[in-house]
Amino acid sequence: MQSKATTVEAYLAELPADRRAALEAVRKVILQNLDKHYIENMSYGMITWCVPHSLYPAGYHCNPKQALPFAALASQKNYMSVYLCNYASPTEDAWFRSAWKKSGKKLDMGKCCVRFKKVDDLALDVVGEAIRRMPVKAYVELYESCIKPASKGGSKKITSARAAKAGRAKPKSAPAKSRRAGVRSRSVR
Repeated sequence: MQSKATTVEAYLAELPADRRAALEAVRKVILQNLDKHYIENMSYGMITWCVPHSLYPAGYHCNPKQALPFAALASQKNYMSVYLCNYASPTEDAWFRSAWKKSGKKLDMGKCCVRFKKVDDLALDVVGEAIRRMPVKAYVELYESCIKPASKGGSKKITSARAAKAGRAKPKSAPAKSRRAGVRSRSVR
């Protein structure tokens, strides 16, 4: 559920009391561990922490008018989510999953979000450490390594995994022609 709220305060005010309390607790942990160069705002109908255009003028490649998002917090229809960009780094992702497992909490994770129904479902210390481990400079370097093809005398194709991490779909090959007159089409190799 995307909110139309334009400020964090308005977003929190429109939530039921139990969800507001849960998101405020997670927000407090994020703010305590966040590099001072990130900014907090509303983007995509949720609370987001971004790299401001003053530090990264290119903005988010999907919408350069938006500041580069780093983390987010949202109340969805059936759960709440904290979005973390640590998944883009295999090292950080492995650390996160290992630390979460050690916490004894069940990890309900999508591509980049951790879903929860109540704040007690979260390993807040792990969320805080994940935020702390990614200062702005390191995050921008990670982001750029994911969206830009490496070049050495030419450009490499972006792999499916890199495209997915960068939020870009890799172009699909044209579908094979359907059966005509009882003859199957074959892929040319």
